[in-house]
Amino acid sequence: EPLLAILPGAALQELWSLMGTAEIALSLISAFVVVSGLLGMLTMLLASLSERRREMAILRSVGAQPAHIFGLFLFESTILTTIGTLSGLVLLFAMLIIFQPIINSQFGVFISLSIITMREFYIIILIILTGTIIGTVPAYQAYRQSLIDGMTVRS
Repeated sequence: EPLLAILPGAALQELWSLMGTAEIALSLISAFVVVSGLLGMLTMLLASLSERRREMAILRSVGAQPAHIFGLFLFESTILTTIGTLSGLVLLFAMLIIFQPIINSQFGVFISLSIITMREFYIIILIILTGTIIGTVPAYQAYRQSLIDGMTVRS
């Protein structure tokens, strides 16, 4: 009869091991979502670059240096990444505030609402820096475009 008893320590260790595996899987899914979002931003910036050639040519014709245009594209990618990251955080905290009581009453799991840890802050900064680095691709292409190339009329 004592051999049939459940050992609380072993059961809890198995539960935490399972939760650790689930946390790693969710972290990987989150990383894939971030990568796909950054690649989507890169695609959008590259697609808009071909349609903004005249805009770049006009800027160059009024005295903007190629480095200035490069900086504008870097600034745009940084702003887009920052707004996306901050809106994701706002949405996360809003959903936690809304669904925390429901999850607690339905499943008995309490999800605490806490401030961002240093690890999460570093991840946010890394995402913003990666978005800025990805912005160098269209920025470099805009930098390399000549004034004459942008002023020619395409049919």
